[in-house]
Amino acid sequence: MVDYHAANNQSSTGGVQTYMEQENDWDRDLLLDPAWEKQQRKTFTAWCNSHLRKAGTQIDNIEEDFRDGLKLMLLLEVISGERLPKPERGKMRVHKINNVNKALDFIASKGVKLVSIGAEEIVDGNAKMTLGMIWTIILRFAIQDISVEETSAKEGLLLWCQRKTAPYKNVNVQNFHISWKDGLAFNALIHRHRPDLIDYDSLRKDDPVTNLNNAFEVAEKHLDIPKMLDAEDIVGTLRPDEKAIMTYVSCFYHAFSGAQKAETAANRICKVLAVNQENEQMMEDYEKLASDLLEWIRRTIPWLENRTQEKTVNDMQAKQEDFRDYRCVHKPPKVQEKCQLEISFNTLQTKLRLSSRPAFMPSEGRMVSDINGAWHTLEGAEKGYEEWILSEIRRLERLEHLAEKFHQKAAIHESWTDGKEAMLTQKDYETSTLSEVKALLKKHEAFESDLAAHQDRVEQIAAIAQELNELDYYDSASVNTRCQKICDQWDVLGALTQSRKESLERTEKQLESIDELYLEYAKRAAPFNNWMEGAMEDLQDMFIVHNIEEIQGLITAHEQFKSTLPEANKEREAIQAIQAEVQKIAQSNGIKLSGANPYTTITPESIDNKWEKAMQMVPQRDSALQEELNKQNSNDTLRAKFATQANAVGAYIQAKMEEIGRISIEMNGTLEDQLTSLKDYQDTIISYQPEINTLEGDHQLIQEALIFDNQYTSYTMEHLRVGWEQLLTTIARTINEVENQILTRDAKGISQEQLFEYRASFNHFDKKRSGQMVSDDFRALLISTGNSLGDTEFARIMSIVDPNGSGAVTFQAFIDYMSRETTDTDTADQVIASFKILAADKNFITADELRRELPPDQAEYCIARMAPYTGPDAAPGALDYMSFSTALYGESDL
Repeated sequence: MVDYHAANNQSSTGGVQTYMEQENDWDRDLLLDPAWEKQQRKTFTAWCNSHLRKAGTQIDNIEEDFRDGLKLMLLLEVISGERLPKPERGKMRVHKINNVNKALDFIASKGVKLVSIGAEEIVDGNAKMTLGMIWTIILRFAIQDISVEETSAKEGLLLWCQRKTAPYKNVNVQNFHISWKDGLAFNALIHRHRPDLIDYDSLRKDDPVTNLNNAFEVAEKHLDIPKMLDAEDIVGTLRPDEKAIMTYVSCFYHAFSGAQKAETAANRICKVLAVNQENEQMMEDYEKLASDLLEWIRRTIPWLENRTQEKTVNDMQAKQEDFRDYRCVHKPPKVQEKCQLEISFNTLQTKLRLSSRPAFMPSEGRMVSDINGAWHTLEGAEKGYEEWILSEIRRLERLEHLAEKFHQKAAIHESWTDGKEAMLTQKDYETSTLSEVKALLKKHEAFESDLAAHQDRVEQIAAIAQELNELDYYDSASVNTRCQKICDQWDVLGALTQSRKESLERTEKQLESIDELYLEYAKRAAPFNNWMEGAMEDLQDMFIVHNIEEIQGLITAHEQFKSTLPEANKEREAIQAIQAEVQKIAQSNGIKLSGANPYTTITPESIDNKWEKAMQMVPQRDSALQEELNKQNSNDTLRAKFATQANAVGAYIQAKMEEIGRISIEMNGTLEDQLTSLKDYQDTIISYQPEINTLEGDHQLIQEALIFDNQYTSYTMEHLRVGWEQLLTTIARTINEVENQILTRDAKGISQEQLFEYRASFNHFDKKRSGQMVSDDFRALLISTGNSLGDTEFARIMSIVDPNGSGAVTFQAFIDYMSRETTDTDTADQVIASFKILAADKNFITADELRRELPPDQAEYCIARMAPYTGPDAAPGALDYMSFSTALYGESDL
């Protein structure tokens, strides 16, 4: 047999929705469960009669009474309110088939797909096909239009039942079969809308028959809902027929459809309150995060501003290690928190703007600008603290070097002055011969020469002590004491020297014998000995350098010193020749020498010993200088390695910043595609973090090597850290802008094509490609969209898109303006109207009414914030929903 209606449906409009196709797919080869078929017969018959009686007729046998098509066409006219083609009144089979086909054609014209149901089966009295047809009619005209919270048909009807029965104990509606067996769900539906008809608390779950009969009888008597099923049919079946229950329940839904307006109003209020609650939670989260971040900054800055000096380099290096730990461990999470804080703030403001709420104003001192200011202060303190640590390390190094040099020179000087006072105060010249006195006089002249030579060392000691005082050396007291002792002793030696000289000169006339050779020896040996001591001091002198040029300068000076050694050796040999000549003369003249040169204490053996010692120090000095040269070469390698990595990282950061600026203007694809691309791009940038960590490691090696300059790069680690943080923040902000565009699109119902058109128009008039337009370009953009603007109207629009008067319009402000012009949003008047429905047209509402119509958390939210109603018609417990609604949109204070 040709499936007429299946073929007919193929020519129907493609946009007509096919309702519950699986439910319509009645398989002619399968038999219904007998219990289900019985339930469907009763239910469908009662449902049909509830409509046919409006036309003054009814049916008794559902498959027999529809065979001629006449009552079927009448039923469709009653339930649709439309006229069908005139029926054929003949009694022949063809007349009946034509009438049924007219009815089926009308059903198909309403977008219903009739599968395997033909006019012949109906005319033949096929019970299964007839029940399937009636179920299709029920779905189309009784259930299809049920819509609850953007769901429809079966799901909408189920959600309606769940919401209406939610407050009732022992009721849990999950389906249209088992959930209704105990009868409590039917009673709960009636009690929810007409509590005066049902004593719900008297019902017992273990007495389903009584419960079902009570609900069916009350519905038939008071709600004009015919009794479609017997309680025994439902209770006696393991699983009641779903279609029968749905049909019965749909009658309750339509009977209570008048209450649907209240539910819609409650839904609107719930939606508005949910937005408000979410915004308040975001505000609380922002306040807490801002407070925690500011508190951390407040506690950290005093630590960074602490300038307590340490006594040693090791102590300062420990502080440097603590600072490095702060930089690498403690600060990065706070950088992330600051970035998240800005993103949360922008997202909250976008949500408030989209829902027509007032902009969020954080507590005093917790604005994003306040946090940025505190962060800037923190970074300034960081920079100052790091510079102070490095300068303190340099100062302490210099102090330790100077202190060691001071004690070395002081020890040499004190060794030289040991016994000099006793020598200068002795009276040996009073009992000496003339030659001995002359010898003592010459010896004294040699001592004066030596004393003058030591004057430079005393001045150096004093100068070093002065520098240690100026650099605030921690042990300056002991240094000053030792220096003062040396200076006082030096003054005493000067006075004693002058006194002895005068005494010798008074007796010089009596003493004429002089040993010229001894005198010459003493005069030449003293400066040479002093030169050797100075040379030994220089060879042992500590040195500290910071680059290759300085060590090469020391090496050059050392090479110059070595070049003077041959001449110095000749002088040593000449001095030794004088002593040899003395021995020769003494031997040739039979003179018996006392064994010691009367003019000096410097012996040839001491000269040779010092010379040999100095010659041993020369290669040691060579080795020390070469070792330092190797160290400086290593430091230079560290500089080059850091510079190579720093130059690469700096170029990478700059390139990525430029790419982000370009991407934010030239992005294509849907916003979700753009968001995905940006997040992938963010992942790419984050994957570069190991390069930053490598650079941090190179920088640590440079600091540990005490390298303070680098001629190979203009980048510093501080500049790169700031650049890296700015890069991460910029990509996060760009992602947040796209997310806010998505929020705007979804909230305002803007299509993807509209967004593309807005972006193309914006980019066309954004001549500088800066992501902002000046007012003249923006006016040209508005004119291009078909707006004819006068100066007054344009000034009004600019006050909306540029409230701060900066003279520039961002893409987000442009989208907000366009969406505001083209879409509608909830208003305070709409919310007031919704509350008025819940309040049964009263000017106030009670707590009981709120708890009955709204979810518990939102009902309590309203009760806690609504002011008492004080109008002349006020009742006990009356609440003012009008002032509450206007406050939600910032038009008054709660």
